[in-house]
Amino acid sequence: MKDAMVSARVEYDVKTEAENILQKLGIPVSVVINSLYRQIIYRHGVPFSLTIPVEPKTLDTMSTAELDAKIQHSYEQSLAGAGRPYDQVFDELERGLA
Repeated sequence: MKDAMVSARVEYDVKTEAENILQKLGIPVSVVINSLYRQIIYRHGVPFSLTIPVEPKTLDTMSTAELDAKIQHSYEQSLAGAGRPYDQVFDELERGLA
């Protein structure tokens, strides 16, 4: 029986974007929250990694060997079709800067 309320303050844009996605999927917010709580109970912790991301190296801090390795890796990804279209990458970057 669902008889408890959860209240949390979140950023408006985050709430709106998440709710729009859930609406398109046909999933009520309460179902997602309930599922998250159940996973916390099941795993005895948060069901995803909470870490501070490592700041990527910039070109001026890389050695020539590191830069060459990155370029080679990117080239191999490109040949394998494993990359993403540049316009998609730039769109994502622009959304993150807005």
